[in-house]
Amino acid sequence: MSKITSGSGDAAAAPLPYAVIGAGPSGLAATRALTRRGIAVLGYELNADVGGLWDIDGPRSTMYESAHLISSKTTTQFAELPMGDDVADYPSHRELKKYFHEYADRFGLREHYRFGTEVTQVEPHPDGGWMVRSRSLRASTSGGSASTSGASGGGASTSGASGGGASTSGEHAETVDRVAGVVIANGTLSEPNVPQLKGGFDGEIFHTSAYKKATVLAGKRVLIIGAGNSGCDIAVDAVHHADSVDMSVRRGYYFVPKYLFGKPADTLNQGKPLPPRIKQAVDSRVLKLFTGDPVKLGFPKPDYKIYESHPIVNSLILHHLGHGDLSIKPDVDHVDGSTVFFRDGTSRDYDTIVLATGYTLHYPFIDPALLRWNGWSPQLYLNIFSPQRDDLFVMGMVEASGLGWQGRYEQAELIASYVQAKADRPDEAAAFAAKTRGPQPDLTGGYHYLGLERMSYYVNKDAYRGAVRAAIEELS
Repeated sequence: MSKITSGSGDAAAAPLPYAVIGAGPSGLAATRALTRRGIAVLGYELNADVGGLWDIDGPRSTMYESAHLISSKTTTQFAELPMGDDVADYPSHRELKKYFHEYADRFGLREHYRFGTEVTQVEPHPDGGWMVRSRSLRASTSGGSASTSGASGGGASTSGASGGGASTSGEHAETVDRVAGVVIANGTLSEPNVPQLKGGFDGEIFHTSAYKKATVLAGKRVLIIGAGNSGCDIAVDAVHHADSVDMSVRRGYYFVPKYLFGKPADTLNQGKPLPPRIKQAVDSRVLKLFTGDPVKLGFPKPDYKIYESHPIVNSLILHHLGHGDLSIKPDVDHVDGSTVFFRDGTSRDYDTIVLATGYTLHYPFIDPALLRWNGWSPQLYLNIFSPQRDDLFVMGMVEASGLGWQGRYEQAELIASYVQAKADRPDEAAAFAAKTRGPQPDLTGGYHYLGLERMSYYVNKDAYRGAVRAAIEELS
């Protein structure tokens, strides 16, 4: 049985709220930016508390025990809440979960969320705004002020702490809320990309999203397919437990150590950005001084220039390769029983295959056409604004080296500026909305990114933040 509510109480007495789906970093940023301007928010979150995928106990968290930030706290943190001196340069997921709790506490964000709630459908309302259909995953849930908050990994999540939020009882009780607009902020790293290997494998196969701790690899002959940041982390974990560890890769990578000259690497060169060709030439030479040549350790030579794909922030993988703790294999051709056959004609037996093959964008609760989905990802203005609707936004669908959560907060600030302009300066808002239906500004910063699925929403940090800040100024 469904209960229909106006989302924020009597629609005649108060404006409809904006739905925010997810309470991870992007969802929290959106809720903070909107409520800071007095815009009502009805938040939805699948987990029992805030933190997104950084809450390892969340129902769709893809976190693992050894996970840490690959960017430093200095370049990642929200400007309104710097991390303390007692927090490590590269915090663990435990420290980050605590940080998001502090952020939610500081700005009273939990009261806007309905936790333990899954969004199942978002669709336009015939009289304007949207209908958000959700279900409570707890025995009882009450809208109003929530005392807990939840992880926004992947699928649907709901929470909303406005006074008229629905009060339902009974497991999986369904609620339908009418809202003024929708901000999708359920993350980009919750839906695993699982390739189908040719043939049949007799051992265990699992995606990195299911990996929690290295002890599951104890005594096993392990093949890790893919060498992204998670794959390299898990390989470093595995060498201390597994009988053997190999990594299968298709292309070469650039490896960035976490420290250069005694400082977190991403805190260097924070001034005016260098032209791409100069930065690529300088940084590739600096990296060779610190990491050597990965090709000599078995990796293929990259078929692209540095920064044209996301670098691997893990030099320990090179350390273990140099010590013979693992080895590099080419792309997999097929599997048969316990044997994996590689493209170069070699083969080896394994007990476990770990798929470090990344994630796909996952917005299952909304019609893809409303996001102008084309190929691998939605085609959104500034990776935020749907050209189909002026009341539909996506938070966090952006990847860039060094963008951090502050860069995502600026996304939220732009959304809030636009929503406020619609109410106070409709002509200016309409002019901006017309832009969102036009061509996308160049967000590459002059870099030629690889044409891969995981790069389909990749931008240059400086070009992107500049464009977003300019749009905020235009609407201010």
